[in-house]
Amino acid sequence: MKACSNAKIRHAGLDRERTWSDDTTHAIHESQTLRIERVHEAHPRETAWTVAAYETPVSDRMWHLTATASTPAPVLQTLLRHLAEGDGWDTVLDGPVDEKTVTASTKPLTYAGWKHTVDGRWIRWTNLSGDAGVQFDAFAAQKPDSPLATWTVWAGPSIDQPTWTLTASLRTPSSLLADLTADLVHGTGTRRTNAAPRPRSVQLRPSPPAISPTTAKHTSSFSRGL
Repeated sequence: MKACSNAKIRHAGLDRERTWSDDTTHAIHESQTLRIERVHEAHPRETAWTVAAYETPVSDRMWHLTATASTPAPVLQTLLRHLAEGDGWDTVLDGPVDEKTVTASTKPLTYAGWKHTVDGRWIRWTNLSGDAGVQFDAFAAQKPDSPLATWTVWAGPSIDQPTWTLTASLRTPSSLLADLTADLVHGTGTRRTNAAPRPRSVQLRPSPPAISPTTAKHTSSFSRGL
């Protein structure tokens, strides 16, 4: 299974680095502004994937996203496909997260008529069967440096006992979140309970023109910010 994951990363246009052990694969896009960490033998409900995006190779992290090991392959494929298209890497770091941003991120849920509730700091969308949902933490959204997840995408018995979860930070692109929530609307991730197989490989394109590629040598500095 490790060999399969390694091949996927190579085909995705990322340079692979094994920094500490064979249990973890680190991948860096040629622009050095997108970095992925894959923990191969993580527990199904522990973080297995971490994606981090940067404005430049030496800047602070703009946004990051994590997914548990049991996240279904089609959901991961949607994530990788979105990254391959280079959409959203240059999210404005200081841009406000307002009602417009939240609306854009959850548009598929609204169109599908998902139940919308507000519980203190949490805004939640849940499907009719109650086995999938999205949560927005308004408190975390007010604190750019907060370790709390601003977004939680989940499926399973409940948000407190999910089969799998995907969490995203404050500046995660609304277009990416919309793609992921659209998967939930179509039932992706709600039909299975076992850990997901490796997603099919995708080919990452270079990042948007605003971010110039660099030829700097890759080092173990990948761990910065992840």
